[in-house]
Amino acid sequence: MVDRYRYWSLEAIVADLDARRHCFEVGVENLEHDFNIGSVIRTANAFAARQVHIVGKKRWNRRGAMVTDRYQHLMHHPDAGALATWCADQGITLIGIDNLPGSVPLETFDLPERALLLFGQESIGLSPIAREHVSAVLSIAQYGSTRSINAGAAAAIAMHAWIRRHAFGQRPGFTGQP
Repeated sequence: MVDRYRYWSLEAIVADLDARRHCFEVGVENLEHDFNIGSVIRTANAFAARQVHIVGKKRWNRRGAMVTDRYQHLMHHPDAGALATWCADQGITLIGIDNLPGSVPLETFDLPERALLLFGQESIGLSPIAREHVSAVLSIAQYGSTRSINAGAAAAIAMHAWIRRHAFGQRPGFTGQP
């Protein structure tokens, strides 16, 4: 917890965060009890995401969240189809993050302001149902020998990309030069 919130009540912290949250949201599929969900929630809190969506099983390992789940709004959806319907009703663009064939590099994609960044289950990625419902699948450039980075790390990178674009106004390809 940052010093600013020392001695504040839980309700006061959440209210203050609610006044400053960004308009992007994060989702993670929980098909086989993914241990990365807590890390995704902790990072969503760090970037002041509006809400985190758990898709699939309701139960998840809270240890990685480091109690940040108390300050973060969480919503459950039974499956990716229900999440897609919720996004459509809210006017939110559902974006998948996975290194699937045909995916578009995150680094070149102009993320919409009202977006929900959806991450798949660790090791299996986005479910086939999720792939059917996302408007785009974005991948994160990798240059080493591993097939993929873990879902918690991918979520941090994608959330930061949204922050760069919408909190700092830097479009993909921005060099800082006039």
